[in-house]
Amino acid sequence: MIKIRQRFEAPSIGHIGQTVEEQINKPEIASRIRPGMRIAITAGSRGIANIADIIAGVVRELKRHGAVPFIIPAMGSHGGATAEGQVEVLESLGVTEAYCGAPIFSSMETVQLGTTPGGMAVFMDKYAYEADGVVLVGRIKLHTDFKSPVGLESGLVKMAAIGLGKHRQALLLHSYGVHGIRDIMPEVGKVVIGSGRILFGVGVVENASEQTALLEAIEPERIVAREQELLKRSAEFYPKLPVSDLDVLIVDQIGKNYSGTGLDTNIIGRMRIQGTPEPESPRIKYVIACDLSHESHGNALGIGLADLTTVRLTSKIDRRITNENVITSSFLQRASVPITLDNDREALSAALRANWNVAEERARVIRIFSTLHLEHMYVSEVVYEEIRSLPGISAEGEWVPLSFDREGNLPPF
Repeated sequence: MIKIRQRFEAPSIGHIGQTVEEQINKPEIASRIRPGMRIAITAGSRGIANIADIIAGVVRELKRHGAVPFIIPAMGSHGGATAEGQVEVLESLGVTEAYCGAPIFSSMETVQLGTTPGGMAVFMDKYAYEADGVVLVGRIKLHTDFKSPVGLESGLVKMAAIGLGKHRQALLLHSYGVHGIRDIMPEVGKVVIGSGRILFGVGVVENASEQTALLEAIEPERIVAREQELLKRSAEFYPKLPVSDLDVLIVDQIGKNYSGTGLDTNIIGRMRIQGTPEPESPRIKYVIACDLSHESHGNALGIGLADLTTVRLTSKIDRRITNENVITSSFLQRASVPITLDNDREALSAALRANWNVAEERARVIRIFSTLHLEHMYVSEVVYEEIRSLPGISAEGEWVPLSFDREGNLPPF
């Protein structure tokens, strides 16, 4: 295999703190902040680039205007659906009281705000409800469970609905399956945003190289319309594998910090939701999940999207945390543990054996670190011959046979 680099053309922000300052000091945003206001800032569980710096910047600007900010975990059932577990998730992302300059108040208690037009109860985190205002901070991107007919997928509206609604709202929405998160979730988010408790949102869009491409402070009355526009921009930046057909995809790590589904369904072309058709592309025969990220705290949701895994990964699974997340989502197959081999070498050997009528040297194989990291990857000879002339593709090294350590695992990426 040979290591390649896949370059993606997209903007990126060099000075996060400066951009946050400029955005919050826009007259239409700054005028909403009054001295003495206690303001809650949402912090989710995703591995968003520069998230700690973004939240620290929001804290700094709110303090500059005389407000008293604090941070709340806003992540549905993640962190084992416990207050302590959600703080641990934030700390693993670098979002700490010391770094961000504001205390973290974590609770699973909620207060009912109202109901949607369809009759679903709408809940809000107790600390957020008791604050003088809430700042929604979230990344706007394609969702890994559905395609929205109204252009609202992962973003500030979802943060308002499931993030602020905590485990209670997540259970309610997911009890309706895809319909709940695709169709009812936006209505829940609109009730929260229209409640008068949201001061503004800070929408983040990343480019394909996991860099902050856009960062914008948005008034509550504009959040829905602006998020629809920014989702289209995010889709333009979205990374993908350089080929549509693969025999084997080796993924060094899966985890909640890389995708809400552990493995990004948009990247691997798999949904595994009952009654939902699978994407037409990419077409991958076998996905190998080698390890689970430390930042996932044992949450192995998404392991069911793979075909093979290792003892190294399964030994790190916290069943309680994983089950809490997957049962809340109701997409049970995504936590089904696939055939488990002793190490990476045996997993790859099994996949190649089951790759009928294809000699190993002709196998179409790609190795990536995670589905969030697609700029650098290892590809087999057949794949390289197909992509070598594509714009943005360059070799970064020499041809080398796959090597394994004494335990039979691939060396660090």
